[in-house]
Amino acid sequence: MSVRALSWPDEEATRAFAAELATHPALADAFIELHGDLGAGKTTFVRHLLRALGIGERIKSPTYTVMEPHDAPGFTVYHFDFYRFNDPREWKDAGFRDIFAGPGLKLAEWPEKAAALLPVADLVMRIEADADDTRHVALHANTPRGMELLQ
Repeated sequence: MSVRALSWPDEEATRAFAAELATHPALADAFIELHGDLGAGKTTFVRHLLRALGIGERIKSPTYTVMEPHDAPGFTVYHFDFYRFNDPREWKDAGFRDIFAGPGLKLAEWPEKAAALLPVADLVMRIEADADDTRHVALHANTPRGMELLQ
């Protein structure tokens, strides 16, 4: 496992990292877990990443829908928010198993709510916010694809 620590002093730093990550070809089929308390900046990071990938449509949080798909040039991005996920039957009924088994970028907020159902994430992001709004980010690569994303 490979680890990288970052500090984002402001939203511009978050945007810059998202823009950097968006340039990696391995991102197109990656699974990234996003961990952090409410307000840590998970959804903000996802919005910056989707913008950097060329998605110009309105980007809304999937808090109530659980999943929002987005068409990036050349691949689909699936943004999950498992905060309100309570019933494993919903996983099967919604076809999430097929989505995770197929191509495309998968971004999951609150993955611990569906942990038993999720595959191993390529990259795990843990975001913590300080009182001064600085974000401390720990990136953990669990797979060769994840290690490539950390480069």
